[in-house]
Parts: sequence; structure tokens; C-alpha cells
Amino acid sequence: MQKVKLPLTTDPVKDAQRRLDYDGYYSISQLPRLAESVSKVLSDAQVSLSFFIDPQKLVVMKGQATVEVELECQRCQNPFIQTLSCDFIYSPVSNLDQADELPEIYEPIEFNAFGEIDLVGIVEDELIVTLPIIPMHSSEHCEVSVAEQVFGELPEELAKKPNPFAVLASLKKK
Repeated sequence: MQKVKLPLTTDPVKDAQRRLDYDGYYSISQLPRLAESVSKVLSDAQVSLSFFIDPQKLVVMKGQATVEVELECQRCQNPFIQTLSCDFIYSPVSNLDQADELPEIYEPIEFNAFGEIDLVGIVEDELIVTLPIIPMHSSEHCEVSVAEQVFGELPEELAKKPNPFAVLASLKKK
């Protein structure tokens, strides 16, 4: 299979009228915000996009993207590899006031000044949204076992310290 570089922007109306499909990739260097959000981006983002006009005569861009990234486990602080995968469906609008008129299944995306949409930006946004809130290995692959995890217990030296918020309790009583 030949690797095809995808365009950065496109005119979705023309693409939908021609029922264009794109299969290709965005290189690691084209995903700087994703790179800032993870330890390392390990692969190019593989992307499939389809443009069409739905039965309501709305222009639609449907797509999916996949990329491999390295994340840091928040339990053991060791790196691990995760595949991010997302599906999305957009309908372009000339201003966000039109977004309320779209069916719920479509996310609105605004045209730029040239009547185009930022494809690489959309794909990067979708991949960032799929990042886990707290990246962790699965418990069987993590170096920190469940037995070593402590919840709700403080060491004695911390438990004996005065509560810094005790002053607020005295103010509440007044």
C-alpha cells in the first residue's frame, strides 16, 4: 500500500460534490500539539476521510484516524505505548450560529477565509481528545502492584501535623 500525504486544508463543498475519499497520513512533524501532549509520537497518523452530501443536503466529512504514542504511566512513571484511534463526523458551517441547525450526529466546523477547512487541525484535535485523562498501564503490566497502593492512610508524621484549615473552622463559629 502506497503512503499518500494528505492535504492540510480542503474545500469540503467541492469534495462532497465529487464524493471524494482520502486515505493517507499526516507525518509526526505535522502534529506538534499532539507531540506536546504525550511523551513521544511514534508513528504517522493514518487517516481516512470521506466527503459526501447527506439526504438533508448537508455537506458531511466523515473520518477516522489512528496514531501510536508513548505515554508515561501515572502509577509507576514508566513509559508505555498506546494506540489512539478516533472516529468523527463533521458538517462545515459558514458561522457558528448555523451549528444549532445541524443534526446532533454532526459536529460543526467553520470554514476559513478561503472557504476551506483545516484538515490537519481537525485530525489533531480529535486525537488529542482521545488521550486518556490519567494514562496508566493495565494493572497486570504495571510495576506498582495493587498491594503497594495505599488509599486514605497518612504516615504518622503527617497525621500529627496541625490542620492548616483549623483557623477557618474557628471563623465559621463566630
